[in-house]
Amino acid sequence: MSKNIANEIAGELNVPVAGVAAVIELLEAGNTIPFIARYRKEATGGLDEVVLRAIEDAMEKINALNARKTTVLKSIDSQGLLTDDLRRQIEKCTDIRTLEAIYLPFKPKRRSRATIARERGLQPLADMLLSQNSLGRSKQDTLKGFVDADKDVPDADAALQGALDIIAEQWSEDVPVRQWMVEKGMRFGQITSNVKRGKKDQADKFEQYIDRQESAGRIPGHRLLAMMRGEAEGVLKVALQMEDDRAISHIKSTFIQNPSFEFHRELSTAAEDCFSRILQPATQSTVLQMLKERADEEAIEVFGKNLHELLMAAPAGPRVTIGIDPGFRTGCKVAVVDGTGKFLANTTIYPTPPKSDTTGAGKSLLALIRKYNVELIAIGNGTASRETDSFVADVIRDNELDVTKVMVSESGASIYSASELAGKEFPDLDITVRGAISIARRLQDPLAELVKTDPKSIGVGQYQHDVNQTALRKRLDRTVESCVNRVGVDLNMASTPLLARVAGIGPKLAENIVTYRDENGRFQSRKELTKVPKLGKKAFEQAAGFLRIRDGKEPLDNSAVHPESYAVVTRMAGELQADVKSLVGNAGLSSKLQPERFVDDRFGIPTIRDIISELGKPGRDPRSEFKVAHFDDTVNCIEDLKPGLVLEGVITNVTHFGAFIDLGVHQDGLIHVSQLADTFVQDPSEIVAVGDVVKVKVLEIDIPRKRISVTRKF
Repeated sequence: MSKNIANEIAGELNVPVAGVAAVIELLEAGNTIPFIARYRKEATGGLDEVVLRAIEDAMEKINALNARKTTVLKSIDSQGLLTDDLRRQIEKCTDIRTLEAIYLPFKPKRRSRATIARERGLQPLADMLLSQNSLGRSKQDTLKGFVDADKDVPDADAALQGALDIIAEQWSEDVPVRQWMVEKGMRFGQITSNVKRGKKDQADKFEQYIDRQESAGRIPGHRLLAMMRGEAEGVLKVALQMEDDRAISHIKSTFIQNPSFEFHRELSTAAEDCFSRILQPATQSTVLQMLKERADEEAIEVFGKNLHELLMAAPAGPRVTIGIDPGFRTGCKVAVVDGTGKFLANTTIYPTPPKSDTTGAGKSLLALIRKYNVELIAIGNGTASRETDSFVADVIRDNELDVTKVMVSESGASIYSASELAGKEFPDLDITVRGAISIARRLQDPLAELVKTDPKSIGVGQYQHDVNQTALRKRLDRTVESCVNRVGVDLNMASTPLLARVAGIGPKLAENIVTYRDENGRFQSRKELTKVPKLGKKAFEQAAGFLRIRDGKEPLDNSAVHPESYAVVTRMAGELQADVKSLVGNAGLSSKLQPERFVDDRFGIPTIRDIISELGKPGRDPRSEFKVAHFDDTVNCIEDLKPGLVLEGVITNVTHFGAFIDLGVHQDGLIHVSQLADTFVQDPSEIVAVGDVVKVKVLEIDIPRKRISVTRKF
């Protein structure tokens, strides 16, 4: 079975069968994707994490299909209706929708008009009409034999109608016809959205989707999701408009073969009923579901890319930092953390109305900066952020301080600060102070802090509450896992949520690691991990290479070299007549190594090259260099904007239709896809990414609707 699956997946993804087979074997043995991608390149042929995930998904899809086949076969067999041909048809099926279409006639149904007609003994009449053989007698003579008052068939018309109901249902369950309907619906259908009766007064935010019509095959995913959100809120009605006459003609030509049959006209009526009552609604449901799934995939992919860029944003580094959670009425909550993120002190200042104690606020802030030798100030970008930013700039300038201030996204900070995790970490602090601490830590290390927050709350998605939540969670969890393992984790500083994302660990083992660390002090080596309760050989194998120990007993413990390869490094050092410690971090020395000389039965060229590369720059951070956006001090709110103004800002979100940018005015501007570059842009994510600092020119400002249009074309 595994061999067949490997062949099927290899063909689908256009990758070598041997690599797919190796991946399947490794996954079934309990290995994680990050571990396989980094440390099992010889087995997989160097397949990267994207392909590995695709193989994993394909495996899950095939397994789910096979499980459904088993259920379907069992159900049909229990009804005594499973023929050899039907079994072969089901076993050869490669698509879940086709499988369900095959199963439809045998699937337990709700009580329908056809069901009632069958209970009234009208199936034989339906079969007679379906055969379309000449009856040799009048219609009335044919029908009167099925009239039975005791079965609630009082006359010939009732008998005929019941038989036609059965026929309409049977025709509607024909697999090729259903597939034809869906295909034509996708190719030629139109998606329409209209305001529901009595909802015009609630339709303002959906105004561009009122009386809208778009081709089903070309409708952009974000517009479909917007329409469906309007429908979910009870404002819009979304439907599929088809070529009804063409569909009805196809049904007739498929099933009605004898134009001279006595009931030919009645069968034509059944075909029309089959379409309007059953097939059209079913096709609409299927097409909208397929389009929704496609839109979900697009939206989730965009969300995943944005989250990846945000998590991989450049860290400011281990410097003493002040975090400020701005506010007007309740003041600004100020928190100081040291280079490791440890909380040191907090206060509340009132630099803005209604209290406006700028003198006292300045003295308090200056005292904290000087007492703790603060190097960075992170200011949340919410309410009162620009006013607070201006105040901080004055304090830095007036006192000639060597301090850098940075505006930081506070999306999700309030959710973290009110969470059980924050409560455990800071049980004696107000949630607003916890928020200020989180803002400071986000600047120091975005990845380490953001893993504590539900990715959906971080503010880099679109329609995240409208898409398939299981698929969204899976994609976001994978993104977080990928980023964490790519960067690596300091074993002696990492929080429980961060450790939980390391390959092979998970929440429970992460708690055990932190508990062990609290009770026994810092880890001196990776090997010491084996003393952590419940952390066995497999978990150690998967996790060790992604964990870092600074200034430990073993210099390789602060690198991505896996413990299983330490002996190889010892051999390398011996060949260079050096010790391991002097080799680690010495690019000049490690560059003299010839990879071929260290290949053996266990480690091939890919792993040896990775080891040599890591020795040159051990534990290197793959994230970019820290860069700060400089907002215009004269622009603090949307009213300060004017067309033609050139500003610097930070990309906060990327979608299929463009990118949003923070200009420091509490309302993000939109760079439409047509304004991202002088050339045609197919995918905005190929031009900009979340966190990029870019310059734009203001095009239009709509103050009542709080909309800002900007361009990079100037």
